Amino acid sequence: MTVPQEILDIMRTPGVYSCDYPGMAEAQREQLQLLYDFNNSRPDDPERRQALMKALFAEIGDDTYLEPPVHANWGCGTHWGNYCYANFNLTLVDDADITIGDHTMIGPNVTLVTTGHPIRPDLREKLGQYSEPVVIGRNVWIGAGVTVLPGVTIGDNSVIGAHSLVTKDIPANVVAYGSPCEVVRPIGERDYEFYWRDRRYGA
Repeated sequence: MTVPQEILDIMRTPGVYSCDYPGMAEAQREQLQLLYDFNNSRPDDPERRQALMKALFAEIGDDTYLEPPVHANWGCGTHWGNYCYANFNLTLVDDADITIGDHTMIGPNVTLVTTGHPIRPDLREKLGQYSEPVVIGRNVWIGAGVTVLPGVTIGDNSVIGAHSLVTKDIPANVVAYGSPCEVVRPIGERDYEFYWRDRRYGA
């Protein structure tokens, strides 16, 4: 079953919507079956894993590798570039689109969230929610335990330090970390001499 376009449009249109729209639960269940099959696939059967990723995700690039288990609301909201890698326990709350650029690396226990719920109690009681896309640029490194919230864009080449809470856009070519995540410095000449702390390349 392909997720009906009507349901995708509801989730991806700005504003508050109800997550019990007719047919939504059935469509999501089909996606979760694909996710279950991927998470229980054998490491010595890469062809099956690749086929399942192509069926599950909106896009899956060449030589992109995901370590099971992956957790996802849908899967069909996530667009993977080429040569990406994600470590264990990636969580994708992908009611809206999540776009991940080529060569991006994602550490273990990372959560990418496109969906929130209104502060208004009456709307939450009626299963109200809203969804805003997340965009991860090309060649980004997201450290272990990072959470990225709805509507955030992270620019090309940037590094997000472990356990950061990313609540706003991060520009390209910077190192950022913290809760909330803030830009700490640009990527500069020192980074081409030292790979970690005071350890030089080739030393």
